[in-house]
Amino acid sequence: MDSSVPPSPSEPRPRRRDRHGRGMRGPVAPPQVPLSTSRADNFRDLVQDSVERLERRWPQLTEVDFVVLEVPETAEETVPLGDAVSAEKGRPARITVYRRPVELRTKSRDERALLVHEIVVEQVAELLGLAPESVDPRYGQE
Repeated sequence: MDSSVPPSPSEPRPRRRDRHGRGMRGPVAPPQVPLSTSRADNFRDLVQDSVERLERRWPQLTEVDFVVLEVPETAEETVPLGDAVSAEKGRPARITVYRRPVELRTKSRDERALLVHEIVVEQVAELLGLAPESVDPRYGQE
């Protein structure tokens, strides 16, 4: 009862080098270099910078959850850039900023930072029931 099919190995094969003999590829840049951070990480940093800037003036914002999502879940004619949901029993207030719609409307990091800050200020103002100019006196001037 000889079988022409060899038995399958019980252990996985070791990973082979690429055919040019240079070995496995590693990261392009070390983790400390800004090049290694993703666009999503950079966007989260912009939102966090804006939130920290507002928390100095409005300490109650520490109770609010700030969330970054790729795109809004609803299909509407106009795409929202952000959303604010008031607190309910057992759930804190939440402000959401949508990354892809903001990125599509801006060309540079500076433009993106300004737009993100405007969105966060507008959503905080909506949540607090105030005018955006009272939340951040520099709103609309930058």
